[in-house]
Amino acid sequence: MAHPSLLELTRVAGLPASLADSVTIDGTDPVLPSRYRFAAPGAAVIAAAAMAAADLWALRTGRRQQVSVDARHAALAMRGSRYLKIDGKRPAPDPEDLTGFYQLKNGRWMYLHCNFFNLRAKNCEVLGVPEKKSAVAEAVAQREGIELETQLHESGGCGSFVRSEDEWNALPQAQTVARLPLLEIIKIGEAPAQALPDADRPLGGVRVLDLTRVLAGPTCARTLAEHGADVLRINREGLADSGISDFDTGLGKLSAYLDLRTPEGVAQLQSLASTADVFSQSYRPGSLARRGFSPQDLARIRPGIVYVTLSAWGHEGVWSTRRGYDTVVQSANGLAFQGATEKPQFMPVSAQDYIAGYLLAYGAMVALGRRAREGGSWLVRTSLASAGHWIRQHGLLQPEQYAGLPAELPEAQLQSMMKEIDSPIGRLTYLAPAARMSETPPHFARPAVPLGHHEPAWP
Repeated sequence: MAHPSLLELTRVAGLPASLADSVTIDGTDPVLPSRYRFAAPGAAVIAAAAMAAADLWALRTGRRQQVSVDARHAALAMRGSRYLKIDGKRPAPDPEDLTGFYQLKNGRWMYLHCNFFNLRAKNCEVLGVPEKKSAVAEAVAQREGIELETQLHESGGCGSFVRSEDEWNALPQAQTVARLPLLEIIKIGEAPAQALPDADRPLGGVRVLDLTRVLAGPTCARTLAEHGADVLRINREGLADSGISDFDTGLGKLSAYLDLRTPEGVAQLQSLASTADVFSQSYRPGSLARRGFSPQDLARIRPGIVYVTLSAWGHEGVWSTRRGYDTVVQSANGLAFQGATEKPQFMPVSAQDYIAGYLLAYGAMVALGRRAREGGSWLVRTSLASAGHWIRQHGLLQPEQYAGLPAELPEAQLQSMMKEIDSPIGRLTYLAPAARMSETPPHFARPAVPLGHHEPAWP
């Protein structure tokens, strides 16, 4: 019998349930100590993406294949950057990392996201303190949570008051998220049917522009790369990077710099987009539209485009333009809440980020299949908050079900999931793709490279 969460994903995408007959998911929660069931939805969405790749392969060749996912591997895939090493080593942590939970005046908690230098500076500016952890803690201890959260948002900083699930559910944005579909695949323009190019992999010859950052969006494009797509990651020189995560999510990709603040950068991106198949972006709603790269703009520039978009809080609602990352959303929607005065705790994996990323890859491949069969330009979208809502719908584990579980799998199991590849920065050790396919095994044909390593051009 097919996995219930996988069957739900076939319904969400309008696919026949029979596609799931060739998919096997082994194992279930708990894999790591957590009250939330994240391995089941994580394994399901990884399997769904591979299932969609297998469907594209069948469209090319007429041949079906078997797909399988191990829930333990899927759980680790939702924190894959934890396992990436460069020449056998992990980079040293930042000794003055300001990101974290801080106690407020009334004993409740505030989460500050300071992973990027611009957000760190803005958060400290709002608090009126130097960039020192002790000074930040002292300042937050004088503040009220909702007031500080609002001020951070209005000033361009990033953080969240830590809410319970009941407090989150009472907010209008939570009700908007609950109403929106988990994943949307919407036809946004007319275009003739376009057959997939001749290739020996499901996405061979498919061109993907990746304008995303951090984890969810880059995971979407990396998943397309592991099935053979040519992925060109676009960043702007001088922006804060994501450290080792950029190399983990950069596997299989080319990487180039463009500056969309200049007419030259806009023109170059338009040129690249005119021959792209997938355009993936995670800017806040409206940001790219102001530069001429809305879904409708891209459907005119490149009829037949699959436009993939990720937001933190959903594309509708009063919070739709707020900054947000997995940890910020976990803080706001109750996933991190442990009690009013108890220190919050994140899930042991970035489940919202990765589930959203695999969802988008799944949606993009479903849309490419529709383009090949019936034509059209397509919009694919989800949000971190929608992924969090879906995780919560899987229910909670009882403490006795996960008590005593180790925080890491045994070394022998972990090593069986690792791969190595040479790159311009050294030999990379990384977690292999979690999906297994009988005829077209997912793999990365290109190593991860430093940001901006290539020219902004298709191979």
